[in-house]
This record gives sequence, C-alpha cells and structure tokens, in this order.
Amino acid sequence: MSGGGEGEGSDLQFTPTWVVALVCTIIVAVSFAVERSLHRLGKYLKKKNQKALFQALQKIKEELMILGFISLFLAITQNGITKICVRESWTLHMLPCSLDDKEKEESKLSSTSHFQRIFSSNDVFSAARRLLADEGEDHPSTHEKLEYCAAKGKVPLFSAEALHHLHIFIFVLAVVHVTSCVLTIIFGGLNIRRWKHWEDSIVTDENIKSQHAPERIESVTHVHQHEFIQSHFTGFGKDSTIMGWVRSFFKQFYGSVTKLDYVTLRLGFIMTHCKTNPKFNFHKYMNRALEDDFKKVVGISWYLWIFVVIFMLLNINVNGWHAYFWIAFIPFILLLAVGTKLEHVIIQLAHEVAEKNSAIQGELVVQPSDDHFWFHRPRIVLFLIHLILFQNSFEIAYFFWIWLTYGFNSCIMGDLPYTVPRLVIGVFVQVLCSYSTLPLYAIVTQMGTNFKNAIFDEQVQVRLAGWAQKAKKKGLRGNNSQSGQGSSHSNGGNVGIQIGSAFRRAPSAPENNTNVPKGEESV
Repeated sequence: MSGGGEGEGSDLQFTPTWVVALVCTIIVAVSFAVERSLHRLGKYLKKKNQKALFQALQKIKEELMILGFISLFLAITQNGITKICVRESWTLHMLPCSLDDKEKEESKLSSTSHFQRIFSSNDVFSAARRLLADEGEDHPSTHEKLEYCAAKGKVPLFSAEALHHLHIFIFVLAVVHVTSCVLTIIFGGLNIRRWKHWEDSIVTDENIKSQHAPERIESVTHVHQHEFIQSHFTGFGKDSTIMGWVRSFFKQFYGSVTKLDYVTLRLGFIMTHCKTNPKFNFHKYMNRALEDDFKKVVGISWYLWIFVVIFMLLNINVNGWHAYFWIAFIPFILLLAVGTKLEHVIIQLAHEVAEKNSAIQGELVVQPSDDHFWFHRPRIVLFLIHLILFQNSFEIAYFFWIWLTYGFNSCIMGDLPYTVPRLVIGVFVQVLCSYSTLPLYAIVTQMGTNFKNAIFDEQVQVRLAGWAQKAKKKGLRGNNSQSGQGSSHSNGGNVGIQIGSAFRRAPSAPENNTNVPKGEESV
C-alpha cells in the first residue's frame, strides 16, 4: 500500500472505533429504512386490494434477496478468487480496451499519484495515512496477497478491484431493470386509464338503447359499411398483405389504439367468452390481466442472466467491432416487430370478417383466435416484452456504470459517435414501450382463443382453485380404490380435473348476431 494512491487508508484494526460505529449505524439505518418502506408499501397494496401489484413487490424483494446472496458470495470468495493465478498470456486476449490504452491509464495514474504525494506532504493526516501504509507494506499478510501470483510468475485471474466493479454493475443492472419496468407500467397505465371513458360511454349507450328499444330488430348491413372494416380493410392498398404490414408498422407510432378498435375488440371478447353478460367490465378485466403479467416481467429470470454473460463476453476491443453499439439495436428491432405484429392482429381480425361475410345483421363481431399470433401462442409477446425491457435496462445500466466508474472518456465507454446513439435508442425504446406497445399488448392479447384467469374476481379464483384441488384429490382416491378392485373397473378410473380447464373456454360463434356468408346474400 502506498499513500495517495489506491492503497490510501488503513486496515480495520487501525481504524478508529468511532468511525466503525458511525459507518455501521448508517448502513443499518439505511437498510432498515428501505425494508420498512417496502413493508409499508406492501401493506398499502393489500389494503387497496392490489394483489397483483403486491405479488410484483414480493418479486422485487426476491430480486433484492438474490442481490444480497450475490454480495455475500462475492465477499466470502473474494480472497479465494483473487488468489487464482493464470499465465499472463491468458489475460491478453478478448480485452475491452487495448494494451496501449492500459499503458496510458497506468502512466496517468502514476503521474497523478506522484502529483498528489508532492502537494499533500504538509498535510498531517496524509502523513499519518502514508505512515500506516508504509507499515502495512511490511505486514506479512499484505505482502503475501500482493506477491502471491507474482512469486509463481503468473498474474491473478480476477483482481479485487475488478470484482468490486462487477459487483456494483450487477446491483445497478437489477435496480435499473426494476425501475424501468415500474416506469413502463406507470406511464402505460396512464394511457390505458384513458380508455375507461370509452368503457363508461359504451355502457351508457347500451343502457339508453335497452330502455328505449328493448326489443329492437337488428338491421342487416353490408360489411363494408361498418367503420371498423373501412378503417382496416377497404381503401387503397388495405387489401394487400404487404401494405397491411407497412400500415401496421407506422400506426404504432400514432394512435396505436383508437376508440373504434377498443369498441370492436371489446365486443368480440364479450360475445365469445361472456355472452350472457353483455355489460361485462372489459376495462377492469384488462387491467387485472396486465397486473398479473407485470409481476412476471419485473423479475430477472435465469435465462436473462445468461444474456448478461453473453453480452459481457462480446465486449471485446476489435477494430470496427463496436459490439455494444449493435447490441443496442436488439431491443429496438424487437420492439418495432412486436408493435407491428400487435397492430397487424387488429387488421387480420377485420380481414377475417370482411372475407367471410358480405353482410352482417346487428353489430360487427370479430372472432378471437390464437391463430393470429406467432406460433399460435399469445404468451410469446409477453416473453419478448420481458426481454426487450431487460435488454434495454442492460444498455442503460451499462452506460451509467461505465460513466460513474471509469469516466465518460474512458476507453471502455467507446467513441462518442457510437455512445450517444445507444443512449438515445434506450430512451426511445422506453418511451415507445410505455405509451404504445404496452397498451397494444394489454388489449390485443385478449383476442386469443382462451381468456385469462383475471376474468374472475380474486375470491372466485380462490374458490375455483380450492374446488379443483378437492375434486382432484377425490379423483385420485377413486382411482386408487378402483385399481384395487380389479380390472373390471379400470376403464372408468381416470377422473383427474385440472384448474386450467376451469379458466378456458372453447370459442363459440356468437348467437345473437347473424353473419351472411358471401354468395348467400345479394346486396
């Protein structure tokens, strides 16, 4: 250890007790303040009956616990990791910065340390620190740690300083990801909350119609006269597949969901899954479903940590490589693809009705189906949004971590023309995902074949789950008793009941509107 450099300071055994007590007090106070704040927030969410958000908060606590285990693991294994020695030639490949940059950085630090040493020689405290540092250099354990690998003619695999910086990066990444998800839900929720006025106006109009014309006769209308078909099917290029994709791409940037889209998709969902309840609160159901999905997105799954390892591996100093610049386009491209696909699902629903019918009696009803989604799985969209938010958080966290740790002009930060676009792309992805993609996901993914568990209130879900569990246990007991009686009853023994079937309903054609197929109605 040498004064004024990285060895400035003293060991714990030479640190004043009042300093140790003060630092411990601050650490414990901050930790308890954060823990109590999360606890009070959880009580508030439970009081407001926000079960999904409460579970998301529990997910955040799990992430904090994982970070705590990572910190504990690094603290325990730090000495062992720094004593892993390898050949110096092994550490000269796949470097984030070139060896020339390393020599410049070392010479800069050396000159800075010498400058500080000269101009701080009259400082009593600096002299005391240097005295302790000089004494520490002769300490056997300190000398052993510094010269352990050098005595073998090797170098450490991972230095203590690099391990500390990696620890900070993991913490920053987790914090930025959670913050990004929360901001996305908050701003996206503000946009979705505006749709409540549409829901209220629809219910009001239906009440007025039912009061004034309770037994009104539905008129037959040409399919192309419906406004939803006109906006998504008829017109120049709208019947073209390529133009449909192009229009879907640009529509996500402006008015991604209009009132006409909301009214049509709402009616299609109700007529498919809630035919006996035409006043079903679709907006409330959609919010509950979004909250359930949020608790899945806010966490960092194991496969996302694999992406982190791969991205860290690709950060190598190769002329013209600029890996992190190109990686920044991954969430950008995925987000545009997801938004385009969700918009195109709405167009597909309109095309399906227009191609199958020439005239419709009553209101236009679209038919939800998994066939409109990638691989017939609407849940893939949620996975991609999860990946987009995490990858974008990685870009933002990496930028600020490099800036605060090594400086804006450091070699690992990269050239300015490649750094600024990465930050701009990160902000753009965050804004677009919040105001366009998330609201689109909230309503379009309801157009799948099956509805989500959120269609039931919390109490109904609990009762259904309890009923299914009891029925399953009863069925298992019936199987065991029948298998013991002989083979004569073996065919009737399989009575298992799964809760998943209670939350699914096969799509059925609407009963109270009549579609007239093409060729059967002359208009």
